[in-house]
Amino acid sequence: MSGKMVYFFGRGQTEGNAKMRDLLGGKGANLAEMANLGIPVPPGFTITTEACIYYTQNHQWPEGLEEEIRANLAKLEETMGKQFGGSDNPLLVSVRSGARVSMPGMMDTVLNLGLNDETVQGLIKKTGNERFAYDSYRRFIQMYSDVVLGLEHEEFEKLLEAKKEARGAELDTELTAQDLKELVSEYKKLVRSKLDRPFPDDPWEQLVGAINAVFNSWNNPRAIKYRALNNIPGDWGTAVNVQTMVFGNLGENSGTGVAFTRDPATGEKRFFGEYLMNAQGEDVVAGIRTPQPIKTLEETNPAVYKQLVDIYQKLERHYRDMQDLEFTIQEGELFLLQTRNGKRTAQAAVRIAVEMVEEGLISEEEAVMRVSPDQLDQLLHPMLDPKAKFKPVAKGLPASPGAAVGKVVFTAEDAEKWAANGEKVILVRTETSPEDIGGMHVAEGILTSRGGMTSHAAVVARGMGKCCVAGCSAIKVDLANKCFYVGDKVVREGTWLTLNGSTGEVIIGQVPLIQPELSGYFGRLMEWADRYRRLGVRANADTPSDAAMALKFGAEGVGLCRTEHMFFAEDRIKAVREMILSDNSEDRSRALKKLEPMQRGDFKDIFRVMGDLPVTIRLLDPPLHEFLPHEPEQIAELAESMGKTPAEVSRKVDSLVEFNPMLGHRGCRLGITFEEIYEMQVRAILAAAAELQEEEIYVEPEIMIPLIGTRAEFEILRDMVFRVAKEVEAKYGVELKFKVGTMIEVPRATLIADEIAETAEFFSFGTNDLTQMTLGYSRDDSGSFLPVYLEKGILSSDPFRSIDQVGVGELVKIGVERGRKANPNLKLGVCGEHGGDPDSIEFFDQVGLDYVSCSPYRVPVARLAAAQACLRNNQ
Repeated sequence: MSGKMVYFFGRGQTEGNAKMRDLLGGKGANLAEMANLGIPVPPGFTITTEACIYYTQNHQWPEGLEEEIRANLAKLEETMGKQFGGSDNPLLVSVRSGARVSMPGMMDTVLNLGLNDETVQGLIKKTGNERFAYDSYRRFIQMYSDVVLGLEHEEFEKLLEAKKEARGAELDTELTAQDLKELVSEYKKLVRSKLDRPFPDDPWEQLVGAINAVFNSWNNPRAIKYRALNNIPGDWGTAVNVQTMVFGNLGENSGTGVAFTRDPATGEKRFFGEYLMNAQGEDVVAGIRTPQPIKTLEETNPAVYKQLVDIYQKLERHYRDMQDLEFTIQEGELFLLQTRNGKRTAQAAVRIAVEMVEEGLISEEEAVMRVSPDQLDQLLHPMLDPKAKFKPVAKGLPASPGAAVGKVVFTAEDAEKWAANGEKVILVRTETSPEDIGGMHVAEGILTSRGGMTSHAAVVARGMGKCCVAGCSAIKVDLANKCFYVGDKVVREGTWLTLNGSTGEVIIGQVPLIQPELSGYFGRLMEWADRYRRLGVRANADTPSDAAMALKFGAEGVGLCRTEHMFFAEDRIKAVREMILSDNSEDRSRALKKLEPMQRGDFKDIFRVMGDLPVTIRLLDPPLHEFLPHEPEQIAELAESMGKTPAEVSRKVDSLVEFNPMLGHRGCRLGITFEEIYEMQVRAILAAAAELQEEEIYVEPEIMIPLIGTRAEFEILRDMVFRVAKEVEAKYGVELKFKVGTMIEVPRATLIADEIAETAEFFSFGTNDLTQMTLGYSRDDSGSFLPVYLEKGILSSDPFRSIDQVGVGELVKIGVERGRKANPNLKLGVCGEHGGDPDSIEFFDQVGLDYVSCSPYRVPVARLAAAQACLRNNQ
């Protein structure tokens, strides 16, 4: 490795700035930037992400790193007038992680590093506060033992709780200096008994161990899972920040806090945060004590509060975004330990973006880029039905808005197991920790009995868009017996629970939920998104209610209406089964005659909702056996209605089973072998359009033929569509407008797209099946190996969630280029799951599709993602 690996910051000697985020990590770059702005930052130095990457690959420090660290440590000693390991005026440091993007709580931190039996005496001499010195010492041993030595945090908590119980103390702050001194001795004995070696006393050894622990924490299980959930590359590495300690636990004129320049839950423009006096930072974040609202600091220390307000306003103007601040007050003097763009709910993200445009801080384009498309999902989450009657049993802090209903579980592991079995769960914890990330991800909502609005549970839940009620002190969690107590009630594992994250209410039982209305700030942001996007956005909708929801969310048409979903309705599945099991064309036509008016009614209802917007209807696609019964009772019932024996029906059902149905008798192959099925569907579509003309509703249906792999398949079925259209026009005496196109989902179809496009009027890429057939992965069966492929880096992302641009994407590109070359007016869209994935949408914008189609609830996501893609691609 070559180049500088350590950068100093503070006291006019700062070497970095905010633009060096990739090298110094977000925390290091922002510490340097704050120091450059003249904001009081405890001096220190940052070890680069490149050093971390080298260490994780080679399991040793790069050559020259030790010398750079020692040189910067000497510079820090000179700057502070203190000595690292000194017995008179010791320099103590914190060692913290800092990736280029915020990963709250996922990596490790060590505070008060440099303490031993000698330096603690120097701290006592310097501060005259023996209690503070031993409180810092016991905290250091506990944290270092957990983070660096790998001992369980709970082992030390048991000793602390035992000491408090013996002294009749409720809070840590009630313990005396002698109590804490005894705890230090007990902690050291615990380390020796567990590791068969003493706790390290040498400050340099402590520092090396802490730096390595932070490097290693980049690849701890919770960090890996967080990166996977948030699409953060594993090769970025983390920087390490070594910073002079400032102490919030020096007494009642000292404290620590976390604040946001705007409300991270609602986006309201108000100073928001919490603090604790006589405490260190982990006390606030971990929820060990319930903190005070930041506004009360104005009463207790108005000078510090005014300085903090001036600083937060300066930082927000400078960064032009909502900031998340960490600060410490040491004996009445304020220090900033961190600033970063604050995590926020979707509701807050939208409001902040819109209001910052109104305030002249950012442009409309920047506002559109500020909100993550996936965040918008949070705005579409349910709320409690205001008409529902319920009585809350407890109330906590409204840490993350929305509502959730699920069965109570008490561990992250159980949450993941239950969710894997299809259960909706509420994760209930005393407080969450970073190890709970997997369970929090699958839970409908999170409830904690301790912690504040900036606790781990609150911050992570807001980032995930999960409903969260935190600091609900009325509940007492009994993890051993898997229950919690609230008043005189016992709530056991598996009990239904409802949370209102907007009010903090906890309700036993299931309360009905309703969908939110979207307007106001959301409407403004969507207007801007629509102004800057090129791609159209349609919805996949199979029912009138789906279509109405799609319109509500801003869809510009229906890009996929799956006719087979209509066949499963209770009033028609019997006729469908009779049609499939018919022995001849005549019997099949008789059954289809029962279905035709039902299908016609379905299409009329959807056309009425959509008005003059385009509606693309896919003809029957799945294999016929999917509609058939397999239970003996259902077979017997069907046999009786058809005048057959159960044995005859069973034989017919068995004959339709295929070894590989996804590649079998389905899609256009059904339309060619059983032409009367597609004829009925086309007739129903066009008759619906004809009958609506009497209501002065003029529609132009788009009839989509699935699974085309040859030009001949398409032309045979296209000819059939035009033949049926003439019959319908003659019957109703009207002239119909319609389009005929195909779903491009067979790889061969992309390669002969020019041939198909000569007679097709539109293509819609069915990327679900195109992915299956290109990669050779069954979407239904790949769950057994895809997680391993992702973990080993064989695949960078799940190809069924985000399109494989190199393989499947290349086929889409070929299909677009060849199709458009043969037919410049060819309309091109996509209707697979990828139509609602932001990364895939950017790719579709680049290759020149006309529109994407996705589920109704992803329409706002797609609209915003399409605007961002356009802005990025045109930069």
